[in-house]
Amino acid sequence: MSTTVEPAGTLSGRRGAETIGAPGVVLSSEQVRGFVAAQLAKVDLDGRTVCVLVPDATRSCPLPLLMGAVHGALAGRARRVTTLVALGTHAAMSEEHLATLLGYPAGDSESVYPGMTILNHEWWKPETFVTLGTISADRIAELSGYRLHTPVDVRLNRAVVEHDVALVVGPVFPHEVVGFSGGNKYFFPGIAGQEIIDLSHWLGALITSAKMIGALGITPVRALINEAVSLIPTEKLALCVIPESGTGALHAMSFGDTESAWTDAAGISAQTNIRYLREPVQRVLSVIPPKYDEIWTAAKGFYKLEPVVADGGEVIIYAPHVTEIASTHPEIYEIGYHCRDYFVKQWDRFAKVHWGVLAHSTHLRGAGTWDEHDGEHDRVTVTLATGIPEDVVRSVNLNYLDPAAVDLAAYEADPGTFYVPNAGETLYRLR
Repeated sequence: MSTTVEPAGTLSGRRGAETIGAPGVVLSSEQVRGFVAAQLAKVDLDGRTVCVLVPDATRSCPLPLLMGAVHGALAGRARRVTTLVALGTHAAMSEEHLATLLGYPAGDSESVYPGMTILNHEWWKPETFVTLGTISADRIAELSGYRLHTPVDVRLNRAVVEHDVALVVGPVFPHEVVGFSGGNKYFFPGIAGQEIIDLSHWLGALITSAKMIGALGITPVRALINEAVSLIPTEKLALCVIPESGTGALHAMSFGDTESAWTDAAGISAQTNIRYLREPVQRVLSVIPPKYDEIWTAAKGFYKLEPVVADGGEVIIYAPHVTEIASTHPEIYEIGYHCRDYFVKQWDRFAKVHWGVLAHSTHLRGAGTWDEHDGEHDRVTVTLATGIPEDVVRSVNLNYLDPAAVDLAAYEADPGTFYVPNAGETLYRLR
């Protein structure tokens, strides 16, 4: 389908961060290493301990380049360095996957990162966490725009508070829950306890993914995250990067405190990772890359396209390699995928389900309505062309298409289809 695509707008940055690069620029490896070395040289790190927070493999990010630069800048200065993979509630990464992620021979991280400890965020173990405090129900009401009124315990991976400095290293992309990912989001939900993960995700779902995704500035969810981060006693810094989706190329990097660096990076990401269409499309074929290996993450191929689909349209998520909906969240098989009102108007039935699971359900189902007399009516049809069996797909209230019947070239040539390769990170909106 021939559709005009235009870049998005911008957001002016805040003081407190330094930035290199710009939309359309590709930074060289030498520029990246030089920037990291220069910025970390300005920070008092001598004799201190540093916990580096990094994303898992579900984000485009040249981590071997970045972490090589960070390790080089910390070597001989920091007393102890721990790298912690901010899984949120994603599955743990194996040693082989960690080695690929960070760029070292499996079983031999010392050859590339001598002296550095590498850990998964073990969110499934209670001993992983320390409680930093509680945000009161009244404060939650203020932060959420009075959508929620419930207190929340703020639990965080204890590794952060057991180090002097926490350094976030990761990308900034449009995000369905918070507006733009990155920055303080690496703490909450990246290495957080279930309570605040559920609360933050359900708050985003109440606002809806279509309204939240790609929203610049301090959204209610970002405000909640920042409030929780204020309870962390550790010094907090961030190296926020804007990658080209699907490649190792970097357009820009911003370094500073976690809020300032993120603000600058989000403004550049808005110009880099959002595209505008002039008119809605009737059908999307969203081709999911291998880094998303479950619907829990592959659903990003819907989130990023929902805003441009016409009423009554369809998004086909094409991912033959995906054979699982959510290995760590079996509740989704029980509740299925439904619009927000399906849960809100039957809250007594669903209040005890993890709110993060409810949020994921609404994000993939998209906008719709429900009432007890007329049932559920969803704005867009969501079709899975994956390795998940048809009976399972239909049991969770989604449409099914045999992936073997999908001719990618034919869909790409079809004037009635908006064909999106490498879906999941670039957001599409209507002008």
